[in-house]
Amino acid sequence: MSKAFASQGDMAEKKVSFTEVGEGLYAFTAEGDPNTGVIIGDESVMIVEAQATPRLARKVIECVRTVTDKPISHVVLTHYHAVRVLGASAYGAREIIMSEKAAAMVEERGQEDWDSEFGRFPRLFQGHEEIPGLTRPTTTFRDKMTVILGKRRVDIMTPGRAHTAGDAVIWVPDQEVMFTGDIVEYHSACYCGDAHYGDWGATLDAIAAFKPKSIAPGRGDALVGEEMVTKAIESTRDFVDSTYAPVKRIVSRGGSLRASWDAVRASCDSKFGDFAIYEHCLPFNVTRAFDEARGIDTPRVWTAERDRQMWNELHG
Repeated sequence: MSKAFASQGDMAEKKVSFTEVGEGLYAFTAEGDPNTGVIIGDESVMIVEAQATPRLARKVIECVRTVTDKPISHVVLTHYHAVRVLGASAYGAREIIMSEKAAAMVEERGQEDWDSEFGRFPRLFQGHEEIPGLTRPTTTFRDKMTVILGKRRVDIMTPGRAHTAGDAVIWVPDQEVMFTGDIVEYHSACYCGDAHYGDWGATLDAIAAFKPKSIAPGRGDALVGEEMVTKAIESTRDFVDSTYAPVKRIVSRGGSLRASWDAVRASCDSKFGDFAIYEHCLPFNVTRAFDEARGIDTPRVWTAERDRQMWNELHG
């Protein structure tokens, strides 16, 4: 009998927090579940990350309505993953924004990712029957675009490959606040199944160069203040490096995937074992690191079948 995915039995409700990270800027967080950002302009609201289903998106909307009655005009999706994008229809926004690379990944592997994530982590797909289909953007950009919300300027840009090839961040210059998606996490494991390990550090450097006063990360608590921002960026860097470096050593010696798994556990368990979704992410992280270390630049598509094969191989 195959071993269940680490998060298949994780059905406990998480406590939601709605934290102000700047004037008119909020982070919806839930103890390591996917975060959503809120940017309030003069006449309308921008949402950053949609949640996995319309039902979960409505929890975000409930929080938004405690601080503003302005309509939601824009949804920005930092990357293509199902848990980030499939709730977009609930917001009724006139514009859904993604980078060109992220939009291409929806077409290339969006359905496979949906099927894969649904099987791995069912709690994040509450109300999945309401999802109307893959979320596709109405607007795409190559490197950078700006949205003007009345007097508030919002810059959306791709700082480099990291969590995926198409990652975007959102910068609100009047408050010096950034919404980073899963490029930065706090006390939550980075999911690296679609990662570019070798680029991630430089992308973190690009984010740090903005000197954000606060960050709404992809998972984990809102990061208010420069000290917390620096702590989270460096913790994320340590997680990525501590995962990839031992795998590169194993691969350089001609070692196996299972040897890489053991090496990463030795490197990471003591430092990150209590992070949210650590056990959930670990086998996907090791497998992608093993591929990248062997020269596979484009992450292989995860399918529900490939998930089970990999999981059983590493837990056999």
